[in-house]
Amino acid sequence: MSGSVNEQQQEQPRDPFATAEQKLHSLQQLEDNGAGQSWNWFTIRTILTSGAGFFTDSYDVFIINLVTPMLGYVYYSHNGNKMPADIEGVIKGMASVGTFIGQLLFGFMGDIFGRKIYGFELLIIIIGTINCATSASTVKGVSAIGFLGLWRLVLGIGIGGDYPMSATITSEWSSAGRRGMMMALIFSMQGIGNLAAAIVTLILLAIFKNGINDDVMTLDYVWRLCIGLGAVPAFGTIYLRFSMPESPRYSLHVNKDVEAAAAAKGQQVSSELSEQYTKVDEKRNHWADFRAYFSQWKHLRVLLGTALSWFLLDVAFYGLGLNNTYILSAIGYAKKDTPFETLWANTVGQIIITCLGSLPGYYLTVFTVEKLGRRKIQIMGFAMTTILFVILAAAYYPLRDNAIAAFIAIFTLAQLFMNFGANATTFIIPGEVFASKVRASAHGISAASGKAGAILAAFAFNVVVETGDTYPGEHAFLPQTLGIFAAVMFLGLVVTLLWIPESKGMDLDEFEENYIPPAAAHAMNLPSSTADTASMTESVQLTNLK
Repeated sequence: MSGSVNEQQQEQPRDPFATAEQKLHSLQQLEDNGAGQSWNWFTIRTILTSGAGFFTDSYDVFIINLVTPMLGYVYYSHNGNKMPADIEGVIKGMASVGTFIGQLLFGFMGDIFGRKIYGFELLIIIIGTINCATSASTVKGVSAIGFLGLWRLVLGIGIGGDYPMSATITSEWSSAGRRGMMMALIFSMQGIGNLAAAIVTLILLAIFKNGINDDVMTLDYVWRLCIGLGAVPAFGTIYLRFSMPESPRYSLHVNKDVEAAAAAKGQQVSSELSEQYTKVDEKRNHWADFRAYFSQWKHLRVLLGTALSWFLLDVAFYGLGLNNTYILSAIGYAKKDTPFETLWANTVGQIIITCLGSLPGYYLTVFTVEKLGRRKIQIMGFAMTTILFVILAAAYYPLRDNAIAAFIAIFTLAQLFMNFGANATTFIIPGEVFASKVRASAHGISAASGKAGAILAAFAFNVVVETGDTYPGEHAFLPQTLGIFAAVMFLGLVVTLLWIPESKGMDLDEFEENYIPPAAAHAMNLPSSTADTASMTESVQLTNLK
């Protein structure tokens, strides 16, 4: 009797969720190239979890653009209610410095420790945001502005960690047919966050209107609330991040743990496949793998392409994005009689630019990236922004003095083609074109290169635009600065043409080092499970698990 019971137990399929991967049973199946399958809860959850992070990132980064004029009224009345250019550059740039650190740190950690560290970057964002909003001066020594800069550095580390982690996780949980669309959709939350920052600021200005008109120091409440509310969406998604399971691609390709990868998909493992992928128990040397991978020129040139194109893009993107108020002020749009009216006009101008330029650009990418391809969109974006910046630089004064509407229209088009162009694709491409063992690291390096461009823009823009100014704040060198941006965009076009590959429609397995195309495997008379050691064949093939 006992023997029959044991036989029955042996005949029952082994429960793949009885191990440490038991939490993975809720994941959706990755369909074959995304065809014929509807979106399910896990797909939506992935978008919400990663998208909320980018919403928060963008809100926290760009809110400083709207808050800086308030800080001028509160802390620099002795300087004409304007924050000195060097201090403003530091305040705007500290988050970018932190982001640079976070992108590299979490990029390498994501490959060394696995994608399971997802969520720690959001904790850092919450801590940084709260402390930014509550920055205060010491009795002697450090001012509130000094502490604000320090905590924006910490905030930036969390924001930086979000780039490689969200990109890698979204990429590895998406099918080839809609991977680019999902990554673009998540990245588009930057635009929503930017818009939300302006809307929240507008609402708070309206609430405190009478107080601001009676006493400009009321803005001390407004700027703190503007920053502090950025922590709300982060709180809302912290649990979802920490409960996100390990990527099956990382389990398979890096840890060689086919059982963990199969458990993620709710599948049984054939004995042949289990033997083929023997779990690696000894500690992997990520640095040795990294050096060996990028010592090959075919991989290094792609990393140079993704890193340099992102660097060049962010010089102009953040040079403008962090200084839209400068542009609006320079063309006379935001020059009003009272502090409230000036801040209101700045915020409305930000909303106009975001709604007409940034948001349409993001969603044009979402809807076309799987049809046009990543490379083509990036080439188009760099080409168009080169032309538009040339026009703005060459015709700056005639447009400013005689056709402000045309100036804003061209400036808005430049924003559109940054987002329907390299701003989106520089995020998508490095999340696809590298092997799993270095994917997060390579994305972190690429993103950090972009942030180096943002740092350069944040620290240099406010100084460069005032070169030759007779009176500080007149931005006499702004036309030439726009010309510099045109040259930078042209260099981005050259880099893209030389070193950026197309990843549209390709399975991530094709970027693994030991991938053998099915046609070549057939010619070599190799069984599919041997030929493609970068993919799960038979019952657990990652792109067709059913």
